[in-house]
Amino acid sequence: MSEINLQALAGKDSDEQKAPTAMQEINLALKECGFGLFHFQLLCTSFFGVVSSVVVTNSAPYILPIAECDLNMNLVQKGVLNAIPFLGMILVSVLAGFLTDTFGRKYFVLLGFGGLFTFTVISGTSQNYTLLVTAKFFEGMLFGTSFSSLLALTAEFCHNDIRDRIMMLQSSFISVAQVITALLSWAILTQDWNVSYFNGAIVLHRWNFYLFVMSLWPLFATILYCFLPESPKYYITQQRYDEAREVLIQIYKKNTGKSVDEFAYKDLWKDKKTYAIDEAPENGPNKNFAGMLTASLHNVKPMFQKPRGLYLLLFCVMSFFTLLLYNVIRLWFPQLSTIVEHYSKTDSQDLCVMLDSYTHDLALISTNDTVTEACVPVVGSATTYINSMILGSVCLVPVIISSVLVVRVGKKNLYIACGLISVGVTLGLRWASSKVIMVALFASDIAIAQMMVNLNQYLVVEFFPTTMRSLALGMVMMWGRIGSLVGNVLFPILLDMGCVVPFYTLAGTMIGITLLSFVIPVKKN
Repeated sequence: MSEINLQALAGKDSDEQKAPTAMQEINLALKECGFGLFHFQLLCTSFFGVVSSVVVTNSAPYILPIAECDLNMNLVQKGVLNAIPFLGMILVSVLAGFLTDTFGRKYFVLLGFGGLFTFTVISGTSQNYTLLVTAKFFEGMLFGTSFSSLLALTAEFCHNDIRDRIMMLQSSFISVAQVITALLSWAILTQDWNVSYFNGAIVLHRWNFYLFVMSLWPLFATILYCFLPESPKYYITQQRYDEAREVLIQIYKKNTGKSVDEFAYKDLWKDKKTYAIDEAPENGPNKNFAGMLTASLHNVKPMFQKPRGLYLLLFCVMSFFTLLLYNVIRLWFPQLSTIVEHYSKTDSQDLCVMLDSYTHDLALISTNDTVTEACVPVVGSATTYINSMILGSVCLVPVIISSVLVVRVGKKNLYIACGLISVGVTLGLRWASSKVIMVALFASDIAIAQMMVNLNQYLVVEFFPTTMRSLALGMVMMWGRIGSLVGNVLFPILLDMGCVVPFYTLAGTMIGITLLSFVIPVKKN
């Protein structure tokens, strides 16, 4: 009798092991939902979110020459204004990622973009440097709060077969956002707008109106995200099965236009009070605040153990150096483009000759105490804005190509190829001998670096489960932003040593990252 019972129990255990987990069933249900109107709504909403995120770091480089006199900024203050959003992102990234995994993606997306709108408006009303730099710091914090949630939310509404392509398509919005930012900058910052209120107590310049216009993007993002549901995978981690099922039904109805009765998964989890979930916490839906935090801490513990702890270290190092290259090249391009416009004497003069001439002139000015000229703001020519739009447009090309190649070639091989190309292009910048070649090389370098950043994020999404995904993304982004901060501080210092120093340094770091990428594990589906 006992022998029969043991055999029956063994058979029962074997059946339970073969039973799909709730996360696997969500993937099957999302496949049944297909790709349709809901995903178009998701992409449209994320477009406004991505543009809002780009505005945080892209708006400052455009207003620096315009607001220089209004805010009495020196070179150091300009550098601080350019870098201060990254400091805000660094401070909040890990905490926001942890809390997002605990309390949900949608809550922090709304909090982030709503707060981003508020502080962008405050930036627009700035009458002094201190207020502007403070507002930009909080913009960075709120960007860090919202962006990892945005990525996780998009990924978790897509089944495995389309997730990589959807994420790659979403990353193309960054390039479009750069073009939009350049167009708006060209349209607004070239105007001569000055409005005074309260007998001159408040004066709004063209750059103030520019920031007001930019605040509309996070406002629209906040409104649009109100109409999206919470991630069903997040609900499953909290064992809120009924709410997860309702979200899946909502997606099915919107995508297919069919009734609920035709949905094969309309009764999913109805007959189960407990369920085999490989990613769920040991807490029920009615746990209090302290209980949820304790359970979440328990769930993220495996993230720092082998093998995920090693994966996290690898992705953080890769993020540090790729974002360092990406943001140094991207944020310094408007300044370098302006230098080329003023120091280009012949068509065959290479970039380093012009940059060395510029740094030499700066050194002469800094040692001359007799200069008493009035401050005159520098309005960028059309060439600067057109070149910025070219950069954004070129960044779309590799995104489109990689959206096809990522499925056939794989993320690891694509990352290695991008690293090799980036090394060659970065070295080529030192020898750029014309404006056309310079713009082409800068555009290629930014595009390839952006693709590497995106691939790194997709690898994090792939290797870390739902309960720790936002935290992992937050940690990887935090180290990437530290790299951006370090790079933007070191670049002018290295440039002062000689033009070849920063470009050879950047190329050397990319050689190291390319070699490191060979140890990226390949996850089998």
